[in-house]
Amino acid sequence: MKIVIRLVFILSFIMILSCSQKSDFSNGTWVDLSYDFSPETIYWPTADSFTHDSVFVGITEGGFYYTAYNFKAAEHGGTHIDAPIHFAEGRKSVDQLPLSQLIGEAIVIDVSEQALQNPDYLVVKGDFEKWENKNGKMPDNCIIFLKTGYGKFWPDRKTYMGTDKLGPEGVAELHFPGLHPDAANWLVDNRKIKAIGLDTPSIDYGQSKLFESHQNLFKNNIPAFENVANLDKLPEKDFIVFAFPMKIKDGSGGPLRIAAFIPKI
Repeated sequence: MKIVIRLVFILSFIMILSCSQKSDFSNGTWVDLSYDFSPETIYWPTADSFTHDSVFVGITEGGFYYTAYNFKAAEHGGTHIDAPIHFAEGRKSVDQLPLSQLIGEAIVIDVSEQALQNPDYLVVKGDFEKWENKNGKMPDNCIIFLKTGYGKFWPDRKTYMGTDKLGPEGVAELHFPGLHPDAANWLVDNRKIKAIGLDTPSIDYGQSKLFESHQNLFKNNIPAFENVANLDKLPEKDFIVFAFPMKIKDGSGGPLRIAAFIPKI
């Protein structure tokens, strides 16, 4: 039965990506995985906050309504992508990532029970094996999401990050879950994945000093999606993700509009 369901999902996925007339995305559910950008958006303690300043709002001399704004933002904040070049010299910048790597079948590894009890929790190889014991081996070329449960704290900076302090003092007091570097290496060596994301500010946990999970993934051109929203609305498997970052030339990352489509099977 599981094999039949799996085949149905794969066929549905192929139909959707083929853009046929029958694949109008009406037979399923969309889930927005991005937070909006505003003064409340959470950034790293050493980064500038998001600003959105009006250029013109109102009725013009010509008698029509018009609005325009300027915005300013760091590459890494809010729902965003870390491109491999962020922690790996000579690897891909955000504009160099192929769209095919940012679209694909996805799975959710739920570690919220452990992570909500321990803000310094590190996702380990055993968490992936537990998912596979239940669901079978993860699909080749999938996108992985780590659900820590921290999305429910957004946008409360102190609860979400462990501190609301800014600058180096804030960095020293960061506490939130992340991926263990050994688990990152295991994924690279034993599984084929397109990207990995989670509902915390960083793929490395808050107290990391060397950002080894970033390094281990990025040297293999595997990007990370950080501050991903609404992971609690996704199933463990059998859904499709579309992750489109701002195309910043030579960028180490950028704001990310990411969504999931859950086909009705």
